[in-house]
Parts: sequence; C-alpha cells; structure tokens
Amino acid sequence: MEKQKNNSFVNILVNIVIPVIVLSKFSKEEYLGPVYGLVIALSLPLIYGIYELIIQKKRNFISVIGFVGILLTGAIGLLHLPLHLIAIKEAAIPLLIGIVVLISTKTSWQLIRKFIYNRELLNIDLIESKLSTSSSLDQLNTILTRANIFFASSFFISSVLNFVLAKVIVHSNPGTPNFNEEMGRMTMLSFPVIVVPSLIIMLLVLWYLFAKLKGLTQLNSDQLFSEKIKS
Repeated sequence: MEKQKNNSFVNILVNIVIPVIVLSKFSKEEYLGPVYGLVIALSLPLIYGIYELIIQKKRNFISVIGFVGILLTGAIGLLHLPLHLIAIKEAAIPLLIGIVVLISTKTSWQLIRKFIYNRELLNIDLIESKLSTSSSLDQLNTILTRANIFFASSFFISSVLNFVLAKVIVHSNPGTPNFNEEMGRMTMLSFPVIVVPSLIIMLLVLWYLFAKLKGLTQLNSDQLFSEKIKS
C-alpha cells in the first residue's frame, strides 16, 4: 500500500504539478520561451509514460491513450495547428476510452474485470466459491455488465467536461506564451472540474459492485478484499 501511495504521489507530481508550473511560470520569453516551455512540460509525463510502458511493463489501453494524448498536445503546440484541435483532442481521448469500455461489456475481456474485479483488489476465489449454481453466476455476470456500463459513463462525462474546459480556457494561438499559460491553467483546473466528478462516479460504481457482491455472496467487506489489499 505504501508503494501505491508513493506511485500516486509521483504520478501527480510528474503529470500535473511540474507541467503546470513550467507552463504557467516559465514559458515566457525571459525564461524558457513558449517552445522550450511546452517541450519540457510535456517531456516529463512523456518520459514517465515510457518508463511505465517499457520498464515497469504497465501496458494497458488507457496508458497508451494517455501517451498518445501527450504527443498530440505537443504536435498541436509545436506545429501551430488550428486551436480548435485542442478541444477536440481533449474530448476525443476519454470518449475513445469510454467507447472501448462500453464495447468490452459483451466480451470476455470486460474492462471492469481488469480494473476492479481482479485478484489484485478482490478475493475472487472466495467470491466465486460462494456462487455454486449457474443462476448465481448469471447474476454475477449481470452485476459486472451493469458496473462496466456505469464505468464507461464516467469517461463520457469526462469527454464533455474536457471539451467545455478547453473551449472556456484556451483561446490563444499555439506556439505563444499565452497558449502555454492557458494549457497550464487547464491542466490545473482539470482536477476539480473533471477528475472529481469522474472520481465520484467511480466511487458509486465501486459502491454498487461491492453492495451487490455482498448481497450475492453473503460475504462481508473484509472477506471481499484480497490479502494483498489487506496486508
């Protein structure tokens, strides 16, 4: 658990705090300038993403989409592409993730099973040992299907909020100090405006899943969690 907290802290530092400071404070001509400011601000999360993908082997679809998103932001800023592409890019990334999550609902690789209903988080063997009949297993599949749909909805809401936030904040032409400052402001505001509502939805998904699993298996909360989480 301590390692997970450290990873979360590093993630926030590298992907939000440092890029916001560089974009907002050091992208003026007297410091790094708009080009170098943007390059440095995007390089940190890009390098960290490469480290996770290659060194730590954390290769999942969402990480790859995030990685591509950083590259697209860099391309729009450095190549001075049309400004409206920022809002489109910001909306397209969570929209694409949400579509993939939704498509996975009726497949064997349901993403709710990868992110929540897995042996890292839950005591799957104990849970499924309580489901001895085919009707109980059918109920479990129904619960996971609904949770997967709710999970997808969080990305669709993020897509809309991303688009609105980009339209409201980013008005300056790419390649200018003002553009970098606005990108920094958007990154900073993305936490309260986008992450918090999405987090609330995710907590509701978790509440729904755990409540249904407890009712279906008659296990208590402590029994539902895996030993890795409890240790």
